[in-house]
Amino acid sequence: MIYPIVMYGDPVLRKRAKDIDKGEDIKELVNDMFETMHAAHGIGLAAPQIGKSIRMFVVDGTTLEDEPTLKDFKKAFVNPILLNEEGEPWPFEEGCLSIPNIREEVERPEKIRVKYFDEDWNAHEQNFSGMKARIIQHEYDHIEGKLFIDYLSPLKKRTLKGKLSDISKGDVDTEYRILAPLKR
Repeated sequence: MIYPIVMYGDPVLRKRAKDIDKGEDIKELVNDMFETMHAAHGIGLAAPQIGKSIRMFVVDGTTLEDEPTLKDFKKAFVNPILLNEEGEPWPFEEGCLSIPNIREEVERPEKIRVKYFDEDWNAHEQNFSGMKARIIQHEYDHIEGKLFIDYLSPLKKRTLKGKLSDISKGDVDTEYRILAPLKR
């Protein structure tokens, strides 16, 4: 099932998501999230972006042909805990399915350590670096109620104010279904 993507301005994107009860059957939701993400041509999708305030996100970097380090990077992260971030912060232009047509440079530490469950409730604790770390950090921010635009300077945020207002009203062109908070 393909869900509509929740747009900027919806309160669900600003809430810290709740843990999922261990053992709950989440496989169908994980599959739906991958299907939704692929339909929108994304490389990551957090549950709040489909209106569910739970601590889960999926990532799939396998479609990025110019990033050979991501050729096997397709995972679900359930109840993740970011244990550590380290290394030199590096800039990269990020975008977000919930904030379409806006891309801005964000600096993030280059290495992370994450503890999480997969969709079968197997526990993992792994280190990630580079693009893998960045994708996880971006999606992890979503379950913490944070967006990539929160890292921008006040001046840059002011210049985006009109575009963000339009997005929250649903006045934005996307190739995927959206759910705009001010259009309900």
